[in-house]
Amino acid sequence: MKGRPSTPALDPVPSRPLWHAMGIGDVASALAADLARGLTEAEAAERLGRYGPNRLEEVAAEPWWRALLRQFVDPLVGILVVAAVISIGVGNAVDALVIVAIVILNGVLGFAQEYRAEKALEALQRMLTPTCTVLRDGAEQTVSAETLVPGDVVILEVGDRVPADLRLASVLNLRIDESALTGESVPVAKTVEPVDPETPLAERSNMAFMGTVVVNGRGVGVVVATGMATEFGRIARLSQELGAEKTPLQRRLEGLGRRLGALVVAVGAVVFVGGIAAGKPPLEMFLTGVSLAVAAVPEGLPAVVTITLGLGVRNMVRRNALVRRLRSAETLGSADVICTDKTGTLTANEMTATEIWLPRGPVVVTGTGYDPAGHFEEPGAPGHRLDPRRRPDLVALLETGLYCNHASLRRDEHGWHPIGDPTEVALVVAAYKAWLRRDDDDEAIAEISFDSRRKRMTVVVRHDHGPILAHVKGAPEVILARCTRILDGDEERPITDDDRVRATRAFEELARRGLRTLALARRRLDPATPVDEEHVEEDLTFLGIVGMIDPPRPEVRPAIEVAEGAGIRTLMITGDAAETALAVARQIGLHAERAVVGTDLDAMSDDELAEAVRGPVLFARTSPEHKLRIVEALQHQGAVVAMTGDGVNDAPALKRADIGVAMGRRGTEVAKAAADMVLTDDDYATIVAAVEEGRRLYDNIQKFIRYLLSSNTGEVLAIFLNILVGGPLILLPVQILWMNLVTDGMTAVALGLEPAEPDVMRRPPRDPRAPILGRRALAQVGLLGGYVGLATLGVFTAYLAGADLDVAKAHTMAFTGIVVFEKLNVLNFRSLRLPMYRIGFLSNRWLLVAWVATVGLQVLAVYAPPLQRAFRTVPLDLDDWAVIFAVGLPIFLVSEAAKWWSSRRDAR
Repeated sequence: MKGRPSTPALDPVPSRPLWHAMGIGDVASALAADLARGLTEAEAAERLGRYGPNRLEEVAAEPWWRALLRQFVDPLVGILVVAAVISIGVGNAVDALVIVAIVILNGVLGFAQEYRAEKALEALQRMLTPTCTVLRDGAEQTVSAETLVPGDVVILEVGDRVPADLRLASVLNLRIDESALTGESVPVAKTVEPVDPETPLAERSNMAFMGTVVVNGRGVGVVVATGMATEFGRIARLSQELGAEKTPLQRRLEGLGRRLGALVVAVGAVVFVGGIAAGKPPLEMFLTGVSLAVAAVPEGLPAVVTITLGLGVRNMVRRNALVRRLRSAETLGSADVICTDKTGTLTANEMTATEIWLPRGPVVVTGTGYDPAGHFEEPGAPGHRLDPRRRPDLVALLETGLYCNHASLRRDEHGWHPIGDPTEVALVVAAYKAWLRRDDDDEAIAEISFDSRRKRMTVVVRHDHGPILAHVKGAPEVILARCTRILDGDEERPITDDDRVRATRAFEELARRGLRTLALARRRLDPATPVDEEHVEEDLTFLGIVGMIDPPRPEVRPAIEVAEGAGIRTLMITGDAAETALAVARQIGLHAERAVVGTDLDAMSDDELAEAVRGPVLFARTSPEHKLRIVEALQHQGAVVAMTGDGVNDAPALKRADIGVAMGRRGTEVAKAAADMVLTDDDYATIVAAVEEGRRLYDNIQKFIRYLLSSNTGEVLAIFLNILVGGPLILLPVQILWMNLVTDGMTAVALGLEPAEPDVMRRPPRDPRAPILGRRALAQVGLLGGYVGLATLGVFTAYLAGADLDVAKAHTMAFTGIVVFEKLNVLNFRSLRLPMYRIGFLSNRWLLVAWVATVGLQVLAVYAPPLQRAFRTVPLDLDDWAVIFAVGLPIFLVSEAAKWWSSRRDAR
């Protein structure tokens, strides 16, 4: 429902000084910003009211009245209006009023469905609002980016999308990809010094602009412009309309509807010509042909599909899966491979350092979780505390872990709360257990950030009254390769081959037992040393290895078993060590006989990789580029792949996968933007639950498609055969239109709410290339629709041949009979495979309500005097109802018997 751009109610521009030419102190003064503590919540709320939310101008929503009127802009509605006018012209006002009433009711229902879907999608869009980290009231907070105001102090990390225009106050090796704004493909290195007032936008190195992406380092900046006052807001109107694109299924259904519509219009024309040839009144035959065409065209299918998908997406949100695109809800049912990360997805992502290997001897760390109330012990001496002050090598390692770190711990009345990456938090907790804290006088002067290619991170610190040290952490094999010295107790000496062998055995043993390993090193720097990875991250002194436990999520093992039963393979792809990955795989029941590490994968040809992914394998020490190759290898084999990711560099693999899945908690904004689905709990079991919901959605769409088509087939067949045999008109035009409303309304939508069948996750994934209606489906539609049509014609003919020759009663019997037959027929589609007792007769209460309501409406049409006059019905007695149900029950009972026999055969 989109129209012309709206005019913003508030101007979010505080002023337009040349922020890039001003010193950061002057910027803070101009905006009344506090760089040390940030704004207070009260100040932020007041400014939000003054400047408005930090969002780009949206396209105005279409007014509700225009959306309602649009429901009547349809060729078939136009034909019905013409029919109503003709009816009035020939003096048949009752028919005209009924036609108009049904057109209005259909329009109102269509508007209500569309409005509900639109509101559901808008609610999902609000859930997708990006977040950012700000400093308010002296504490770091994660807030919605829309609440940012000028003067806010924002903290930027790798993977963040810059939430507003910022004047940078401090940077550590900060590089930002500004290609979306300036077209510059090379990330820009950022500084804090003022630049010339005439500096072009692309060269303003002390600014970070809304919509750009942090690719390296970290920084702190003051918000200087929000919303439409940003540079992005000035040159572009961004639109991220959730669900605007149509799904492949919707497009195929529209094509099917057009083909069926053309066919039925042709049938209507034949009925009209045939009726005229048989001597029936032209007006009556015209209305019959029009009504038949309108009733039989499944024009409501795309709308019902959209409603069903929208409701299904809402159900997925309840199960912690936020689907960003409707097509993903459809595709999920076809997924047959889930490529998943280990940390935080298969495991709990609650790291605790439990063992530290040092060259002088290992140390055990006690305590669990984020509470630093633990201590250190020597192996084999439980309860005997080790004083860290007597182990300078332990203190050196813990200090490096503390400084090469962005995480922190916050304590309140409820306990300790982690801020930052769980692995880094584990290092902070371990340092706190030795009573170590960062010295406020120490200054971090540079950072070389971690990324999946380098597998290491360095922070250069100028220690108060001490040396400049480079603190380094990373994958053990990477750190070891860059070390030339080792700290052995309190002695720093050259590292030997034996030292390397011992360290390698140590981290392999820790990894084999399922611990995540991280090596730490340091280097004393000369003030003249260039601060880059080439000059800093060499000649390091090896300190030791930290082993951390990240326990598997308890729900993962049963979820993997469910996925296997559904024919879905789980493939672990992790950046962790091979031994750790294999140990976790054993704990969660994942069948992986070997691990392929990134270096092995680099050496593989495409054919070798294709062969590898077929076997019981997992991938370790991988990079995002490896993920992309693995996805492509699986897709070349015809697999439908779901891929998880959380980093900036995961975006290509997320886009390439059939279903990109981003982590909602630890995922970067870039990964979330590239993904089709966001897990709000970062849990593998949520992916399996979403697949189950996707299968349920597709099953239900199949059910109401077959139901509607079989019902329409019955109507067309009854009328067409009756015309061919020359009988009186079996169904009056207003009766056909009434059935259209009753049949295509509540019942079809309620069928879309059918719960998942008991065997939904015990079936193989569906083939995404399979047609909407296969041979079996067409046969089912033809047989059931044929029975509905023939049974209706049989009842009509039998009552016409009765002794009293009551044409009005015969019409009423045919009219009521076909409605009841279709309502009995809908029960056949509650499951396409299982008999009713397997799914539970009362499991879909909405369908039962719709069933009772539609049959009740038909009872009113038979007995209520105003509706009797409108539909030309007469009262039926109990014997007549007995005949209707006796003729109709076989359509349900025979189908149930067939499903019972088929399920018994399959069970054997």
